[in-house]
Amino acid sequence: MSIILEPRRTELAPAVTPDAARRAECGPDDASPAVASGLPALRIDHVTKTFVVGRHKRPVVAVDDVTLRVERGGILGILGANGGGKSTLIRLISTLLTLDAGRIEIFGLDVERDEMAVKRLINRVSADAAFFKKLSPAENLVYAARLYGIAPSVARGEAVRILARLGIAETRLDRPLEQMSRGMQQKVAIARALLTSPTLLLLDEPTTGLDPRSKLDVQTFIEELRSTHDATIVLTTHDMDEADRLCDHLAILDRGRVVAEGTPAELKARVANELGMPPTLQSVFMTFTGRSLDDDVEEAEPDDD
Repeated sequence: MSIILEPRRTELAPAVTPDAARRAECGPDDASPAVASGLPALRIDHVTKTFVVGRHKRPVVAVDDVTLRVERGGILGILGANGGGKSTLIRLISTLLTLDAGRIEIFGLDVERDEMAVKRLINRVSADAAFFKKLSPAENLVYAARLYGIAPSVARGEAVRILARLGIAETRLDRPLEQMSRGMQQKVAIARALLTSPTLLLLDEPTTGLDPRSKLDVQTFIEELRSTHDATIVLTTHDMDEADRLCDHLAILDRGRVVAEGTPAELKARVANELGMPPTLQSVFMTFTGRSLDDDVEEAEPDDD
């Protein structure tokens, strides 16, 4: 079965599928390896990233020989303490940082060699999304959509639909973003990412700072997104219940290394059967890292959560 089925869309301008991206790179007469080979949505192969934090300090290894694989349509959850390497890994996948070692492929496209084609397939939501705060949500979303060649009228209609599903009424779309709550701004960030119908969606702590109702709205929307748009999702989170609910597969990072990997059920059964601990993700995290999610890792990258 082909792994590059086109995600279901509304009226949005045609997006670049993995197949189209490969043809753009290789030429129309070349066969698409993504179709023929059944490649995963995301392949991370022995990736390392090091930061120099000061003239008299040792370099910090933020991501250390990480290897992961995500199949199309899956949701990978990445858990780790503050400074453990989660956000650095997301930035590497999204081409915001360059690799020191290793390789990352998205539907067979190399994030360094095929950077522009990769960018057409992905979008990212971070805990600290950047906006033009004096502009309204509608103006911010229309501006972002035009960068992807989406007509303003189409972008406005799609923005209304997505934000309504996230609990933001159309009457609020023309209010300056600076007048909106942190939770409302985060919902606008999610809507901005979804306007382009990304095939791979990177969610870096998307529910951080949201009230319980808004958090539930976002979590439900993520579940619907996978089932209706055939999206593959990589999610970093501090919320163990969220990880348990949303993720098919989990990877736990500690000081930049993957220390445990498996489905939520597998990891919980492991700590219960082998160690006699409660079968919870909190127990899993404490077992494999020896710290709580709120602990900071010493000398971690300053921006990394």
